[in-house]
Amino acid sequence: MVDSERSRFDWLDLLWLAFLAGLALLPPVNEIHKQLVLLAIGAFQVFEGWLIARLHGRGAVYSILVKTALATLLLEHTGDAGINSSYYPIYYLPVVTAAINFGAIGTILWTLGISLAYCSLLIPALQEFEVLPSGYLELAIRVLFFFLAGMLVNRFVVENKKQVLRYQHLSEQLAQTNRELQRVQADARRAERLAALGQLSAGLAHEIRNPLGVIKGSAEMLEKKLQGGKPLESELAGYISSEVNRLNGLVTRFLDFARPSQLELSPLRIESVLERALEAAHARYPAAAVTVARDYAKNQPAILVDEQLCEQVFVNLIFNAYEAMDGLSGKLRVATSAESRDGQPGLCVEIEDSGPGVLPELREQIFNPFVTSKKTGVGLGLSIVAKIVDDHRGTIQLKSGAGQGARFQVFLPAAPGATGAASASGTGEGSAKETGTGTADLPA
Repeated sequence: MVDSERSRFDWLDLLWLAFLAGLALLPPVNEIHKQLVLLAIGAFQVFEGWLIARLHGRGAVYSILVKTALATLLLEHTGDAGINSSYYPIYYLPVVTAAINFGAIGTILWTLGISLAYCSLLIPALQEFEVLPSGYLELAIRVLFFFLAGMLVNRFVVENKKQVLRYQHLSEQLAQTNRELQRVQADARRAERLAALGQLSAGLAHEIRNPLGVIKGSAEMLEKKLQGGKPLESELAGYISSEVNRLNGLVTRFLDFARPSQLELSPLRIESVLERALEAAHARYPAAAVTVARDYAKNQPAILVDEQLCEQVFVNLIFNAYEAMDGLSGKLRVATSAESRDGQPGLCVEIEDSGPGVLPELREQIFNPFVTSKKTGVGLGLSIVAKIVDDHRGTIQLKSGAGQGARFQVFLPAAPGATGAASASGTGEGSAKETGTGTADLPA
């Protein structure tokens, strides 16, 4: 039971008070001590939940001791011999409290103590009365009923707690399943968008490439005829040719995004691919002060991937990390770890930078085509990366938020029968020259 619920006053407390008031109105009515003890029991019963909620285990102990003392005091004032009082069932209150708050052994021990408190009333009774064998038999029956009631309530409480735990476990499983379902639905929607945009891109690319070839050929012929005679016109014709080359590269990337990947799979250790990607970043940004921390797992499985496409994935992610760091200075962490997702063993690679991170409004769309926060570029880089990872039956996720740096996790399934192998770890430094933020596109 939740602490806040146990400490709350509700209508059941009113019932307690009503029942105790009924006992107070029964004979002997003129016994003021009985009225006071019943009032104390009622007041304590109302505030018992608050006491247990605040003091936890100690609160239950105090509650049992106080109820036992009040029950003993009530019996002393409700009969010629307290042991023979008709109010003896009041001892069920501390017995039930013990059964609710302690286990089976604790319930037995506390019930034994409560029974001894009840039997202690026999000592003054023996000084004034003679107890017949039938009286001892009656006393034994009452005591045994204390134990029977305690164990019965304890059994019910234990089963109730087990049921609550089962419901909690089921609720957690349902919540986890719901999260997985939402993730799968998001992946399905993204796959549908990718498929539709891929078909559109393929059609446009083919239609654009033909006139581009005509324009480029015409510009080259014009440039040759104008050489030497008209330098300005020749320079403008050169601009036409270079821009056509740039557009042709963009069309090629559209086609790379649209066409199905032809994978040449082979078992591969990821460290060599990551090192080549880091070297490519160092060569592209030779002047940057970026500290690279390598955290490679010592025992990691080989993965079954297309080596060239796999390198393209990490080159793009590392280039993005370099460009996202302000002034191209900061920290870049490259880590690997053996993991298992949905029962599939594999390898998780993390690329984490110390840049500004990805804006919240872009987090859900960061892997969609044509989504980018850069002033230049068309936003195909990460969408191509996601497509390559999907083709390898892996997953890519963005874990961090804006202002925390970008942390991409790439999970790739292990090769069948792959075993872990030791790999080196350490730190290194790279450098870069260009600055930028956001998402970088794959180089043409």
